[in-house]
Amino acid sequence: MENRLVMASSNPTPLPAAELAVAYRRMRMIREFEERIKLEFEAGNIPGFVHLYVGQEASAVGVCMNLRDSDYIGSTHRGHGHCIAKGCDVKGMMREIYGRASGLCGGKGGSMHIADFDRGMLGANAIVGGNPPLVIGAALTAKTLRTGGVAVSFTGDGGANQGTTFESLNMAVVLKLPALFVFENNGYGEMTHHDYAVGSKDLAGRAAAFGLPARKVDATDFFEVFAATSEAVRRARAGGGPSVIETIAKRWYGHYTGDPQNYRSTAERKRLKEVDPLVKFRGRVLDERWLDVDLLNEIDGEVSSTVNEAAAEAAAAPFPSESELTTQVYGSY
Repeated sequence: MENRLVMASSNPTPLPAAELAVAYRRMRMIREFEERIKLEFEAGNIPGFVHLYVGQEASAVGVCMNLRDSDYIGSTHRGHGHCIAKGCDVKGMMREIYGRASGLCGGKGGSMHIADFDRGMLGANAIVGGNPPLVIGAALTAKTLRTGGVAVSFTGDGGANQGTTFESLNMAVVLKLPALFVFENNGYGEMTHHDYAVGSKDLAGRAAAFGLPARKVDATDFFEVFAATSEAVRRARAGGGPSVIETIAKRWYGHYTGDPQNYRSTAERKRLKEVDPLVKFRGRVLDERWLDVDLLNEIDGEVSSTVNEAAAEAAAAPFPSESELTTQVYGSY
């Protein structure tokens, strides 16, 4: 496999070829994982609600390919993609979403509250705008202990309107924290269009008023997201303070699985798949001769097998026992 990673190219790679392969694997894993979750939920095999990340894969992976295991991220109710991009165990995630005892959080977090501190994943969060303050704490810890770490908040365009987010932006600037706020603008806060809910019509521009660098990127383009994040993370690690990146890519599915999407026109829904971040990535690395098509196809097959195994193992795994249900719910300090 290693021999096929690099071909003759006239352009330098933005990442070593092996890391480009990792980036593709993670984007493909998000896509396969989410499509399988959709099927399992519709079949009645998964409890609660699920919010799918399909169409936004390059945002999470483009950001997280710049991070270390020791860096922290905070996520949203639409958090599966962030977990996978940060390197969380896919089988443990699947068991968690199924509510099984061997899930990453013992089956108690489910789809909207997956966390894995070993991977720097502070958790998905069902509270809209709930994770920016948590990320501020992680960034303050990194600065205080001089770890060189960075903390990243993923927030949707709806969550970007919350007071918790505004307070976190201000505090990050005042304390010059190593934080990155990623506003994933997928077009809608639940069922309300961004252009209606955001008075200024410009998330990045509004954030810049807090006194930090802010830019917009096309989140269907992994390389654009990666480059913007690389600059922001380098700045944060060097003591330059926080930044904002607004990543723009529409989600392919509804706010939740089962959402009839009456707020979207038929024409808009038909256009969504015309811009596929995975197709764009494959096209770029093949055109530039950075990766080999056989390797990409091999990754596709491996990912598909892993997701199938994860679903089968999750369905067969035991639920938590009654005695386990109240453990790890409250902590004593």
